[in-house]
Amino acid sequence: MADVSAPSLILFIASLVIAAGVAGVLIDTVSGISNALDERGGDVADNIETDIEIISDGEAGVYDNGSNTLTLLVKNTGLRTLPATGGTFDVIVDSEYQTNVSVTVVDGNADWQPHGVVEVEISNVSLDGGDHRAKVVISGDEEILRFRTNQ
Repeated sequence: MADVSAPSLILFIASLVIAAGVAGVLIDTVSGISNALDERGGDVADNIETDIEIISDGEAGVYDNGSNTLTLLVKNTGLRTLPATGGTFDVIVDSEYQTNVSVTVVDGNADWQPHGVVEVEISNVSLDGGDHRAKVVISGDEEILRFRTNQ
């Protein structure tokens, strides 16, 4: 009887050690996945709460060919306050990234509150007569305005 119980005890102890090692690895993996999901969830929540609309009329002369300036009115239709600086806006006009972007909050506040409007002025834009596109991107939300210039 003693011959059978000693090998069984050794196998039992070995299986407990292996189970403890596997459990430790699984706990570490699950907590890593959980942390990654929490971080990604925060980013997704910010993107969901961010929404903008270009409220400029594409047929109302948004482009001044004398000063080569494109002026867009953009409304914050999302749920959170957004930074109103040229560096936070990505503006693409006719497939060209624009770097001369200035932003002014229309109602005079320092922050771009929900339901607030900003004036986005893109300077040094040389456009010929015809149809054009302006794309504004902020915090993952993008809007496109199609407009026509007359030369």
